[in-house]
Amino acid sequence: MTHEYSDLITLFNDTFYSSFNTKLELGGDEPIYLPADESNNHHRIVFARGFYASALHEIAHWCVAGPERRLIEDFGYWYEPDGRDANTQAEFEKVEIRPQAYEWILSQSAGFRFQVSCDNLHGAFEPDRLGFMKKVHAEVIDILEKGLPTRVEMLSNALREHYSVPSLTQEDFKVL
Repeated sequence: MTHEYSDLITLFNDTFYSSFNTKLELGGDEPIYLPADESNNHHRIVFARGFYASALHEIAHWCVAGPERRLIEDFGYWYEPDGRDANTQAEFEKVEIRPQAYEWILSQSAGFRFQVSCDNLHGAFEPDRLGFMKKVHAEVIDILEKGLPTRVEMLSNALREHYSVPSLTQEDFKVL
């Protein structure tokens, strides 16, 4: 199965443009969320370098953001760049659990391999990737038990239909 970012752009825009005035767009080196302004009448999720995984990750952050945050550039989220120490990495991971859980659900909906991201390649220590993966997994299971949030469910359904992926179950999510 091939995963072209252009398909994801079409699926996202067909699903959300009319109801949320938001489009997914290909960007350059850095992803960013840009709310509508005087030069663009729609909100834009801009993902990096044409990577399918980057698009899913940025969409996941959009799915976490509430209505007020979707009016702020990059949702007003705190972000500490690569090179974090242990304490800052722990804070980063706390705020990344939910978006990465959504990303995993959307990846699975597309039949696309999910990889948890500690996003600290140049830090002074090696993050506990497996420990973080277990936290994201627990969040996925909790979300599945409670029911997918509306936007996650809408895109999950569109992805599953496009890629012919059956309904998701807890057994679809494994920590290696």
